[in-house]
Amino acid sequence: MAVGSQMALEDVRESVATIFDQVQASLANHRKNYGGITQPAKNGTAVRLVGEKAFGDAFIDMMNRVLFVGAYVKYVNEKGELFVLFGRETGFISRLLKWLSPGFVAKTRSFDTMISHLDVYSILRDNLIERLGDRESLIRAHAVIALSKLIGSEDPSELEEGEKTILEILLDVVCYDTAPEVRRAALLNIPLTPISLETILSRTRDTDTLIRRLVFAVVLQAKLSHPKQLSVAQREQIVKDGLGDREPVVRVAAGKMVAKDEPSEETWVGDDGGVMKGLIKFLSLFDVVGPTQIVAVDAIMSIFVTRPDLPQVFSFSDAFWKELSPESAVLARVFVEDCIESHNEARLENASLPVVTAFAFYIQEAYNALLEPLQDLENARFLNGGEIPDDEESEKRDEDIAKQEVVLGELLRIALRLDYMDEIGRRKVFSVVKDMLAHPELPTSLIERCLDILKVILPSERELIRVVVEIVIELREDNGEEALEGLDPAEMDDSRSDITSTRKDRDRSLRRNKQTELTPEQKAQADLVDQRCLTLCIGMLERVDGSFEDNSTLEGILSDLIIPSVKRKELVMREKGLISLGLCCLIAKNMALNSFQLFLSQVQNAPESLKLRQEFFGRSEDVVSHMRSNAGIDESDAVQAVLTSLVLVYVSASTADNQELRQCLSYFFPVYCYSSPANQARIQSIFIRAFDLVTQARDELEEGQTMIAPYQFGLLLVDWTDPQKAADVYAHFPLQI
Repeated sequence: MAVGSQMALEDVRESVATIFDQVQASLANHRKNYGGITQPAKNGTAVRLVGEKAFGDAFIDMMNRVLFVGAYVKYVNEKGELFVLFGRETGFISRLLKWLSPGFVAKTRSFDTMISHLDVYSILRDNLIERLGDRESLIRAHAVIALSKLIGSEDPSELEEGEKTILEILLDVVCYDTAPEVRRAALLNIPLTPISLETILSRTRDTDTLIRRLVFAVVLQAKLSHPKQLSVAQREQIVKDGLGDREPVVRVAAGKMVAKDEPSEETWVGDDGGVMKGLIKFLSLFDVVGPTQIVAVDAIMSIFVTRPDLPQVFSFSDAFWKELSPESAVLARVFVEDCIESHNEARLENASLPVVTAFAFYIQEAYNALLEPLQDLENARFLNGGEIPDDEESEKRDEDIAKQEVVLGELLRIALRLDYMDEIGRRKVFSVVKDMLAHPELPTSLIERCLDILKVILPSERELIRVVVEIVIELREDNGEEALEGLDPAEMDDSRSDITSTRKDRDRSLRRNKQTELTPEQKAQADLVDQRCLTLCIGMLERVDGSFEDNSTLEGILSDLIIPSVKRKELVMREKGLISLGLCCLIAKNMALNSFQLFLSQVQNAPESLKLRQEFFGRSEDVVSHMRSNAGIDESDAVQAVLTSLVLVYVSASTADNQELRQCLSYFFPVYCYSSPANQARIQSIFIRAFDLVTQARDELEEGQTMIAPYQFGLLLVDWTDPQKAADVYAHFPLQI
């Protein structure tokens, strides 16, 4: 070996040490030293293997002292510096990794941290996976980051059977690690792939606020190139979880992500700058026809908040209303509601919203468009012997009906917000809506929309009741023209008939003309009409706040339609009849008290599939107010019997599967008991009787049945009768200072 080369090799150690010493002072000189550190070895390339060994020895000797190593190794891999220097693939990296391996079992925390900072390769896979179980969260986080670098280079086919891939391991970490910082490290470093997508989306409901925010602000916003990479259900989940989060910072991040997904302004064309077309295209990313429409509405509202300049340029032309789609109808409705709720009438006026009369014609056109597929469906059923054919054409027809139903429903919701000072427009809207309600094939979901409009445009509840009763008569009469005979035309004003005309309406019987015989088909059709009439009655009664006695027209509905339905054997008819009767009880105090036993008997004796609906028990605060307002009756044995029965129904084994009923009662009892000490006293008066009955019922349980223990039942009643929880306890027991 030449003397010059020998001297150069001896200088390698000193030169490498000098470079390592320099890089401790500042980060600024690192880039310069990437190339300078190998300069001493270039002078000793006469014997390449000897020079390589000297350089490796000097470098590893410095490893124990600094953390310059990670960046340098990355630089070597990217630039191929050692390949150029030594003329071949060297063992430098392999030697370095082998030297690091024993450090993974070290107990010194500072050394562990240094090791985990390095971008290691597959040779350290097992050691890094072992470090995921380290007791120090910082070590686990660094191990996660290092393992994430190996995901792309791992070949699943080389793993043993049953062994998890690195990606699967990190997906478990992001879900189950107890430290938020470790889950965050995994979330930020896991690639967004079809395999990892579902797990990443589940982190929108993580317990850590920062993780939930990072999902929207970093992961989805940076790694998701287009929303169509997600399914419709996944898009809806993201919007629902993000915009509905309890933390404002998460909602803001989700809102910005949603605004990022709106179509690019470069594709917008039109009088409004293409804004409306862009937002309609954005709505097409969601299912506005199904029950998750609210998610799409939340997304649009988020864009309105994030980009308040967009609603300012809305402009509705005639072509817009004549070419409505479910998406455009939803957009128009959301815009109108936003303007009204924000009291921005100027923006609504600038958008050229049609006047009431013109809007009534648009509703009429949408209604006619809905009738066409409904008529086609009826024809197909008739040609198929009463059955709906199951083919591609039938599916397309059902889809058309669903879309037209959404369009018409959105127009009705807009109509609910219009100003009805225009009498001509008001009459036209009334006429259209009334005709819709009288159509036996009108989808049930639109009935409530129509009733809401009638309540707004009619002068009183009496008029609303009169109109609905009139529609019920028309539906139930065999001949609709016969139902109108004998009425003076002046009294048939389509929008505001005289209240005195209701007298003649009441004289017209709600009962069908008696027929000696009805075929099974005729009976089935009559039942369908009765169900439609009961649905109308339920919707009407839900919108009536006056007392039953003030609306005597309801007596005919009660005696000729509701009561007979309650007595029917068919479960559907009984259910609707019970709901209607319950709603009547809410506006008739005496009827409510007299009907309690009927409802309780239905709970105890009706088939499992027949449940009491929330319309009766769910509004239990109304029942409470009725009972409290009758001081002379409250202390009677009847009221005690009612309360005892309700308590027994609440804990009975026979209602264990009726969670809807139990949820209603679990709301009723605290509201009733805590509303006043007087109500607590009534519960106290039934304590012994109820406790004995519960104990007896528990002793008679059949095999497989479960029921609350008497001890727990006693604690429940003690809690309800706790005087400290009564709302007006201090009014009854004033404090003295």
